[in-house]
Amino acid sequence: MSSGPAAVPPTALPVPWLVALVGFAVMYVPLYWWAAGGIWQSEEQGHGAIILVVLAWLFWTQRREIDQVATWSAPLLGWPAFLGGVLVYLVGRVFDISILGFASQPLIAVGLLLLLRGTAAVRVAWFPLLYFLFMIPLPGILVDAITGSLKGFIANIVEAVLYALGFPIARSGVILSIGPYQLQVADACSGLHSMFSLAALGTLFMYLMGRKRKLHLAIMLASIVPIAFVANVVRVMILVLVTYWFGDEAGQGFLHGAAGMVLMLVALVFFFFLDKLLDKLLPEPGNAAPA
Repeated sequence: MSSGPAAVPPTALPVPWLVALVGFAVMYVPLYWWAAGGIWQSEEQGHGAIILVVLAWLFWTQRREIDQVATWSAPLLGWPAFLGGVLVYLVGRVFDISILGFASQPLIAVGLLLLLRGTAAVRVAWFPLLYFLFMIPLPGILVDAITGSLKGFIANIVEAVLYALGFPIARSGVILSIGPYQLQVADACSGLHSMFSLAALGTLFMYLMGRKRKLHLAIMLASIVPIAFVANVVRVMILVLVTYWFGDEAGQGFLHGAAGMVLMLVALVFFFFLDKLLDKLLPEPGNAAPA
């Protein structure tokens, strides 16, 4: 009794996908390794490692849907995207420009999907492809241009609020003096990077919630910057008060790093409750309560 060829297990990775994944790993694992020992260790770029984990999870959860779309390779679109990504990657690596190295990822990924499965796969994976953008470090020129104004604005608000509450605080530029202590609102406290990190978490939250109403999504997106800014003001205020009550070592030690976690947690709580409020005020089509 003869038997036919053994069936390929449904979990087996097709050879083209395996080649694509190995090639992607060869290109980017060294970049991730460098970032893990460098920029991802900083408070400003520490979200990069989290974004990488989220991306791996997003593509993993969509792997079957991507692989099951009708195979219509789009080489006229795929090769320009892929080769353009390779060029950006090489320039970034040769000239040690990390922004270009990370910016090449979505181009490479789009090119591979177009070559292997066509435009349908790109439509399925549109969110993780866009999410690559949050791994790109912010340009130094942009950071320098924005942080100066943000630091002064935050210092001004913290001084005004704490002075109104009766604390002995004064301000000179971005230097806050409270009691015997002086604290400088540093670049990391400007809120720009926390706004970027919260934007990444906020967009992921909205994607997972699957909201459809455009007004709901528009309000949520517009709320990211003000919520991040307010949360950052609260963070600086907490650090000032901790220093005033417990001394400089407490303000600059463990509690300084913990304040950054509190900032993100508080901001996400605000974001969550705003989403729930909008869901009540703007119910999804078909979910409206009967009159």
